[in-house]
Amino acid sequence: MKLTVSEIAGRLNGEVQGDPAIEIERLAGIREAEPGDLTFVATPHYAGAAATTKASAVIVGKDWNRPCAAALIRVNNPDKAFADAAQWFAPPPIAYPPGVHPAAVVASDAVLGRDVHVGPCCVIEAGATVGDRCVILAQTYIGHGATVGADCKLYPHVSIREHVRIGNRAIIHNGTVIGSDGFGYVQDGAIRKKIPQIGIVVIGDDVEIGANVTIDRARFGQTRIGNGVKLDNLIQIAHNVVIGDNCVIVAQAGISGSTLIGDRSIVAGQAGIVGHLVLGSDIIVAAQSGVTKDIPSGTFVLGSPAMPYEKFTKLHAHLTRLPELKEKLVEMQARLAALEKAAVPTSPRNS
Repeated sequence: MKLTVSEIAGRLNGEVQGDPAIEIERLAGIREAEPGDLTFVATPHYAGAAATTKASAVIVGKDWNRPCAAALIRVNNPDKAFADAAQWFAPPPIAYPPGVHPAAVVASDAVLGRDVHVGPCCVIEAGATVGDRCVILAQTYIGHGATVGADCKLYPHVSIREHVRIGNRAIIHNGTVIGSDGFGYVQDGAIRKKIPQIGIVVIGDDVEIGANVTIDRARFGQTRIGNGVKLDNLIQIAHNVVIGDNCVIVAQAGISGSTLIGDRSIVAGQAGIVGHLVLGSDIIVAAQSGVTKDIPSGTFVLGSPAMPYEKFTKLHAHLTRLPELKEKLVEMQARLAALEKAAVPTSPRNS
């Protein structure tokens, strides 16, 4: 597919700066782009790359004022605009025709909705329900009594354990396990005995879950993931965790049991959150933070132990001055020693 810069700008409601007749054939990153490519810049961090890019056109914000030899398409939101453009140049989506592959195993009392695709070597256990137009790809497991809503897509090797409830329009990527037992034991002398995990996992509508995510079933009651939540790859969510609507959890984050997170919150990569905490709505937990206390709504925390942004930056500013302060302290100690030596009275001579 080819589109001119002018045509792309028209579709994006953008403004062209440069040659509007340049033809675009592909999309690429700002550093890898070649002639014929369209790329974008969403933050000033890539200003240097924009100055040297070989791309034919770059989507930028309307306030962009950095050097760039390519044609510019100025829009309100470059990130969103590039995502929209990606759909025009992407190959057509793979079609999964309705039907059950002969190598799949579907229990006689499992209920499949209209136009469901079940791929090879899938297993759908007794009492499970799969909603209309779902796509269940190869070697996926749906356990006893589990419910999957309409228009969901489960990529290969997803495991949905018994009695899990998944809402509509979920996207679940390869290798994710939902509803495995929570990590619960009671100590009896020197022996740890398993505590039965008899609860379930409930996932809302429009949730996307990355690859190799683990979401544990509740010890009792529910582990809950709200509507519109987006989970990156390699995340651990423990038993009885509750995550509010429209939250974003980034790769390798770990959330311990019975922690509550409010709506629209962000937990960045490799953050760790201990159990039984209450984290408010609209919070941000920065990457690699260690959260050990409750967090009020609207708070931005970072560090380990995590603390409010303002406190962290002040503390960090002091820490960066430690080498300078050490030198001053050594100098002061030397001066003090010299003064003390000078102040010691001399002993009287023997007569």
